[in-house]
Amino acid sequence: MPSLRHSYTVTVPEDPAALPCDRPEMRRRSHPLSRSVLVSTFMGLIINQAKNKSLQGLVGLKNLGNTCFMNSILQCLSNTLELRDYCLRNGHITDLNNNCRSNTALIEGTMTDSEPVDLFNLKPCTSVKSSKNVSLYSQQDAQEFLRFLLDGLHNEVNRVTVRPKVSVLDFDHLADDEKGRRMWNMYLAREDSKVVDLFVGQLKSSLTCTACGFRSTVFDPFWDLSIPIAQKSSGEVTLKDCLRLFTKEDVLDGEERPTCTKCKARRKCTKRFSIQKFPQVLVLRILSSHLCILIFPEKRPVYNLYAVSNHSGNALGGHYTAYCKNPALGEWYSYNDSRVSPMSSSQVRSSNAYVLFYELATPSHSKYQTCRL
Repeated sequence: MPSLRHSYTVTVPEDPAALPCDRPEMRRRSHPLSRSVLVSTFMGLIINQAKNKSLQGLVGLKNLGNTCFMNSILQCLSNTLELRDYCLRNGHITDLNNNCRSNTALIEGTMTDSEPVDLFNLKPCTSVKSSKNVSLYSQQDAQEFLRFLLDGLHNEVNRVTVRPKVSVLDFDHLADDEKGRRMWNMYLAREDSKVVDLFVGQLKSSLTCTACGFRSTVFDPFWDLSIPIAQKSSGEVTLKDCLRLFTKEDVLDGEERPTCTKCKARRKCTKRFSIQKFPQVLVLRILSSHLCILIFPEKRPVYNLYAVSNHSGNALGGHYTAYCKNPALGEWYSYNDSRVSPMSSSQVRSSNAYVLFYELATPSHSKYQTCRL
């Protein structure tokens, strides 16, 4: 996954009333937090939650000024069963690459009863020297923070210690499935971790020339998908409608015309996306609000919703919360910073849904599972 090349910041209004999570008494100077600190803090959060088994991880996170975006994503990830077990069973220690082995001591934070956790009270074990950081106390985008954190965790536990040089190979003569498989193996030769096992899929992009009929295909790994909102004159917009729109064939004409490899000239073409390899955990980012959450399409593979990062407000600011299905109890809970409360599954349907987390209902042990929507 490409690293974020800069800190991401969303300008927020000066009026504290516009941001429920930006209380005047909590405003402080911007505090940069490195990705390595966030990664170890996340692992420490999971381990600390497990220390008190009666809580089953039902512990809130204090808002440190404007950190609801972070709290929302951390709660969604801490309720990702396989990632949670990976940390609790010390799988991440086994997989720590050579750059990280000198610092393997996990966080020894404190958590008693059901008190909310203050992330600054957790003692992080920084194991990766990284210039990438996120600025606390200013509103951030939850999806970008998710990518930032997963990228850091992946880099710590990447099973590949010496990355081979990138070689340009000609796969155009191969059938699409074989081409996709080989390109996936090339990706794993450089990026191979438990995080990749869980979160990374493969996207297929097909470009067809309307003049000569030549079709070219490109296969790229993805960590999440940004889904547009389908427009309907009447009735409820479902997630299936939005996925159909995402995979709908588009026409590239006029200034958008690409150069056809066969014609050697700019031609009118059609372009279409499809999912070549489905990940174990499918993360969908909704590009607009007003979407009622429904289950994934009934056709195989089947995914179950288990966590949602919600955003209320607008592009300039707002507030993040999380709805998560506890993997141990099988019940839904609402996480609003330090407040954790039970909720019914029917309440998960919300127009504030922003990042959706789905888990494959029947996990496959295959390294490469080809499916279609």
